[in-house]
Amino acid sequence: MILLFPPLAKGDEGGFVIHMNHGQKMEKKELGKKGEEKALRFLKKRGYRIIEQNYVCKMGEMDIIAKEKDTLVFVEVKTRTSMAFGPPQLAVTKFKQRQLSKVALNFLKEKRLEDVKARFDVVAILLAPEGEEIELIRDAFDLQYP
Repeated sequence: MILLFPPLAKGDEGGFVIHMNHGQKMEKKELGKKGEEKALRFLKKRGYRIIEQNYVCKMGEMDIIAKEKDTLVFVEVKTRTSMAFGPPQLAVTKFKQRQLSKVALNFLKEKRLEDVKARFDVVAILLAPEGEEIELIRDAFDLQYP
């Protein structure tokens, strides 16, 4: 069973704490960072060349920007510790897809890469007590316009 607790006080930067079955505690940020590290290794083993990590602009943040062959790939990493709320990739909602699209367009414009072939991938990671699962969803969604 996983319980999510909101910050206890205003200004508390701890965010959510995830209590896992086996007694471990992991903050949401820590879980995300661990997932991103696993995703990086996973993608590199599959021939992706990492260009940027945690790209931030006024539109938001992109976990990983990589190159696979002749394609620029914008990667969203979703990590969960159980399937209680469904698989990790379900967290990439239409709203999130629009936000990621805006970030990608900003990156392309900033780097003057508007004519480059690009796509969105999602790396879904399940870090459950029973074991770890990593799934790559290539071309997970199309560019979403606001």
